[in-house]
Formats: sequence, structure tokens, C-alpha cells
Amino acid sequence: MVDKRKKVLLITDSFPPRTGGASLRMRGLAKYLPCYGWDATVLTVDLPGDPDEKYRVIQVPYPGDVTEQIKAKLRLNPQEGLQDQIGIPAQVSRAKNPVTGKIFKRIEGWLTYPDQKRRWKPVAEAAIQDLLSRENYHALISSSPPEITHLIAAQVSSEFDIPWIADFRDLWTGNHYYAYDWLRKFVDQRLELVTLANASAMVTVSKPLCKTQGSIHKQAWIVPITNGFDPDEIKPSELDDKFSITYTGKLYQGKRDPELLFKVLHDLLQEGAIHGDLLVKFYGYKMYWVEALVNKYGLSNYAFQYGTVVRKTALEAQRSSQILLALNWDNPKDAGVYTGKIFEYLAAKRPILALGGPQGVVSKLLDETNTGFHLKAEEEVRKALTSWYEEYREKGFIAYQGNEMIHDYSHEKMAQKYSQVLNEIC
Repeated sequence: MVDKRKKVLLITDSFPPRTGGASLRMRGLAKYLPCYGWDATVLTVDLPGDPDEKYRVIQVPYPGDVTEQIKAKLRLNPQEGLQDQIGIPAQVSRAKNPVTGKIFKRIEGWLTYPDQKRRWKPVAEAAIQDLLSRENYHALISSSPPEITHLIAAQVSSEFDIPWIADFRDLWTGNHYYAYDWLRKFVDQRLELVTLANASAMVTVSKPLCKTQGSIHKQAWIVPITNGFDPDEIKPSELDDKFSITYTGKLYQGKRDPELLFKVLHDLLQEGAIHGDLLVKFYGYKMYWVEALVNKYGLSNYAFQYGTVVRKTALEAQRSSQILLALNWDNPKDAGVYTGKIFEYLAAKRPILALGGPQGVVSKLLDETNTGFHLKAEEEVRKALTSWYEEYREKGFIAYQGNEMIHDYSHEKMAQKYSQVLNEIC
């Protein structure tokens, strides 16, 4: 009997136990691609612990970021910022040190070209060449950021004539948060065009980002495949006995912050529309400015920052919360961007309140799955919270209303879509 199974090599800088969106996306592919006839091998940098034995993971020692190398040569502390140690003042705000901040950013941009992890390229390529001297692979997938993964894949694809998919969790020069100046961007875009010229396909996480990527790579086949959640992480949990609202993840002052929520909760408490059974929980880095907002709106008895926790604890907190809070970046160009935690929230099977940002893919997801609301106006937020609180007081909990469409955003569905692209390029 002929073995119809095929092998794909995933090239990534992140895989569990390292945390982050990259590791979860790659783990989802490694876990579920075999269900669709593709056995995955993961090639990644050395990890902070042992990966799950069910996955085949090749760890390639990582020489360190470019800035770490520069610090070592200058005999500086690798744990402290380069800018501070060489005596260039940090740009605290737009009003302070704008010139020095811009100059340093420009210097940093060229020192780290094409990205911070460029020193991984030769050792990763050597490891792949050794692997391919012993085994046959039918396809490659490189996932960025960092973009060095695509440079590695382009070299290997050309040398061994293997079809290749370039996966973009964030776009390269098409990213609206691109960090460097126009000259670096010009050089980067030329590198991007040359590097990806022979990619068999490109994948990114939403249709709007596909459109942006297509404006740069006009003849390329670009496919939208969202991130997702692991179906195995859907588990029942006992709900909080309080009217709890939970956020897990990073916060950014003025861009992804909870001030609108705090203002509405303050007003509802003052009016007696919500009582002392309110509990607002934040899991992630503790921020001084969040504490200042808590105090400003008189919520010190109701809102708490619990700091960073292991992922298992964060998932348990999501499952037990009456409401899950998603905060979107207030940038009109973010219409094609999913917040990193929105898929975990789907797995938690709790109502979602998304605040801020433009109407876009997050709004569509919540509407399709009937899992919550994406709101911007203060009165809309007030109305939603009042309704949920009345339900909580009446029943003791808030009912989950999501439908089966959530499974369109699972890792299993993600891998199925990926397998179709893999089958096509092979």
C-alpha cells in the first residue's frame, strides 16, 4: 500500500512552552494537520522547557538578538536597555527628547536589519540542510514575525525545490505599526519582494490584511486563515458568584485601556443600578496608570490587578467569569486585526464585551458566533451592562448565547484550511 501521508516543516521562533500568539498558532497546526494527512515537524529556537512529547520539535540553539550581541561587545548589561546605557535619553513623551529618540530608533533600525533574530539564520539553515539530507519533506511553512523565518524558508525552498507557504501573523512592511523610518521601509520592502517572489502561497489572518498584502505582492496567491482556539480547551467551569468582568492580556494607556468601562461602572454604582457584588479582574502586567484610573473612578473596592499568571490560570479565570472584556486598539487601520485573546474567549464560552477600535473583523466574529457585543458609545456600554446585571441578579449567572459558528475559529478548522493550501501547492 502506498503511504499517502505527507510531511511539512514548520519554521518558527516560538512554540510551547514558550507563550504567545505565534506558539499557539504553530501548535494548532502541529496538532491538527495530521488529521488531514500532513505530519508536521517544528523547527524552532531553543525553548525554555521541554515541549510536549506528542510533537516532533527540533530546537536549534539561538545565538541571541543583535542588540544582545552589541551590548556584549560594549560590555554593557544585557538585561538593561541599550539606549539608556549608552547615554541617549529615552523619549518619554512626544514633547520630550523627540530628536534623540528618533535618531536612536533610526540607528537601531539599521543595526538590527533585517530583524533582531538575524543571527539565527545560518544555524537554522544548517539544521534544516542536515534534516533534509536524511528525510524528505513535501512542503515548508514559515511564520512571522520575525521575518527572518521567511528568509530561511526562501533559501531552503530554492535549494531543495520544496513548495513553501509564508505565514504572516502580522504583515511585514504592510504593517500599519511598522516601526522604522521611510528609508528603512524602502529597503525592507525591496527585501520583502525579493524574498517572497518564489513563495508558493502566502497566508495571513484576515481578509483586510490579505488585501493590504496583495497591494504589495500583486501576483501572489494570498489566503486568509485566522488564528483560533484549541477545541480541547473547551471545559466546563463553576462561575464566579459575583458580577465579574475579566480581562487577560496587555494594556496600553490611551490605546487599549479600560477607562470607558470604568466610567460607566462608576455611574451605574452611583445610581444604584449596580451594587457591591461587582468584581473587575485584570490578569497581565500590573500598570500604575490602571491603578490611577481605578482610584479616579472610585472602583478600588471592585477592580483589581492580579499580575501575570501562567496560561492555565488565565484560562480558568476566563471560564469562571460572568463577562469577558476585550479591548481593541483605537486605530482605524485595525479593522482587520483580531485581538490576541478573542479566540481564547470563544473557548471559554462566556459572553464577550469588546470595547474600542473600528468596526471590523472582531465585530463580525462576535455577530456570527452570537458571543457578545462590540461597542464604542458610552450609552451602548451602559445599556449592555445594565441588561447583563439584571439577568445576573435574577438568575445568579449570565447565560452563554454562543452558537456552533465558534468552531469556524478553532485550530482544527485552521489546520483544515491550511491542508487545502498545502495540497494545492503540492
